[in-house]
Amino acid sequence: ARVQSENEIKLLTAEIERLKNFGCLGVSPSLEGLRDENAKLKYRLNFLQKSLQEERSKTAKSMININSCLQEIFGAAIQAAYPDLENPPLVVTPSQQPKFGDYQCNSAMGITQILLKTKEQKVSPREIAEKISKNIPANECIEKIEIAGPGFINIHLRKDFVSKQLSSLLMNGVQPPAVGKRKKVVVDFSSPNIAKEMHVGHLRSTIIGESMCRLFEFAVTKELNHYFIKAWELICDVSRKEFQKIYNCLDITLIERGESFYHEMMKDIVKEFEDKGFVQVDDGRKIVFVPGFPVPLTIMKSDGGYTYDTSDLAALKHRLCEEKADILIYVVDSGQSVHLQTVFAAGQMIGWYDPKVTRVAHAAFGVVLGEDKKKFKTRSGDTVRLIDLLEEGLKRAMDKLRDKERDKVLTAEELKAAQTSVAFGCIKYADLSHNRLNDYVFSFDKMLDDRGNTAAYLLYAFTRIRAIARLANIDEQMLRKAAREEVLILDHEKEWKLGKCILRFPEILQKILDDLLLHTLCDYLYELATTFTEFYDNCYCVEKDRQSGQIVKVNMWRLLLCEATATVMAKGFDILGIKPVQRM
Repeated sequence: ARVQSENEIKLLTAEIERLKNFGCLGVSPSLEGLRDENAKLKYRLNFLQKSLQEERSKTAKSMININSCLQEIFGAAIQAAYPDLENPPLVVTPSQQPKFGDYQCNSAMGITQILLKTKEQKVSPREIAEKISKNIPANECIEKIEIAGPGFINIHLRKDFVSKQLSSLLMNGVQPPAVGKRKKVVVDFSSPNIAKEMHVGHLRSTIIGESMCRLFEFAVTKELNHYFIKAWELICDVSRKEFQKIYNCLDITLIERGESFYHEMMKDIVKEFEDKGFVQVDDGRKIVFVPGFPVPLTIMKSDGGYTYDTSDLAALKHRLCEEKADILIYVVDSGQSVHLQTVFAAGQMIGWYDPKVTRVAHAAFGVVLGEDKKKFKTRSGDTVRLIDLLEEGLKRAMDKLRDKERDKVLTAEELKAAQTSVAFGCIKYADLSHNRLNDYVFSFDKMLDDRGNTAAYLLYAFTRIRAIARLANIDEQMLRKAAREEVLILDHEKEWKLGKCILRFPEILQKILDDLLLHTLCDYLYELATTFTEFYDNCYCVEKDRQSGQIVKVNMWRLLLCEATATVMAKGFDILGIKPVQRM
């Protein structure tokens, strides 16, 4: 798009110069027309230049997705090497073994198979890898490439490129990767019944939905959040206040869209399906069969009343046709999968959206189990109230902090903040760190453990990282100055490993935007924390005299690596809805 704009600017500039040459002519209607055209061209030129400048500014601050950059480079190389090949495989992944490089391109094996099937050419993967390597275009990120084994292309990144990207991160903060046009997104999540209390069954939809909203808001657009109440709002006020207490605890932001919001639209939905010939009558019911789905949607009962099918169709149409959503995500349990897919297919059938243009997806999730691997219940067999669960989390978090004698070193205010951070952070993280498609076992003991992939471990790691500069008497202003002036040296293998890990953040976000699986972010944050620990154990950030304890030397570039790690972790926490504290 940028190249197209630049070419258009060149053409417009040339056209304006051409029109200027008519200045020697006398005033005539044709000259007036040319002047008008010239003015329009100048306006268009200024508009394009301004847009291009804004795009350049935005892109300059955006974090670079290194994997995407490498895919572009190797995509161009494959195209140059095999111009007649349609849709060749493009496989670039982080290297599993650092000694073989930083990334790896494994496209050669797939191309071998395609050449054999389509052109009956038998070419070894290694020969293909060599041909691809010879066609790699000039770029700023690759230091060298090596061909290994049957045809793996090992990619080594340039250290000055990684250092430059880390400096940009430190100066600009964590910026979303450049994803093109900003999109409008609607997320349907939480869905409590207004006539009942929120229970543990609402936990997953609420936590997963909020985190997805935060991710899309950061990376794609300004978000629209929804929850869809499954009953009439005749008795709303008391229930809404109780819901809000829970949403406040979990830091959830929503726009309310209850069933009655869509009621006036339902008669029009029925009429639209009737007018287009999709409605059949069965025992007085009005039903709609959708190709590929054996169970029809009931859009009107025999007594003239509407159903959940009708309200779900009305909500779908409103979000697509009125709110003009580009992306629509339903965070609803797996048990609703067939129903939702039927509703989505009905929306396509009647022409509300084209799946090639608009993304409509069901982010399904499993159920919460107790430690007995059965549905999570109280000892008496009742469903666990969500407010009771949160209060129990607060109690256990405080017990954990007191066991560690944190109450003796933290102020009352700091202790309270740490309690809230640990309690609610651990409950959220325990859910989000599991693949949402699977059921997961709820265990306070496991989630509050400060070892392993838990929020407790990550929150403690984060506070330790933040404390390093503070204990060296380095404040934020000094760090900002150093970020502008210092070159990040990445000579030690642990510095290099940490630097690359930090810069994988945009890759992780892009993967989640594609598959909506948030546990990938949790796995990444845990990997980042453990990689940082390796770095800190092997590389002195602050050197002290062993006898006096006085600071002898501050390795500022290493403190900047600490700061970059903490900055990315903080953004990761923000997307997960977890609030870290400075002291714990």
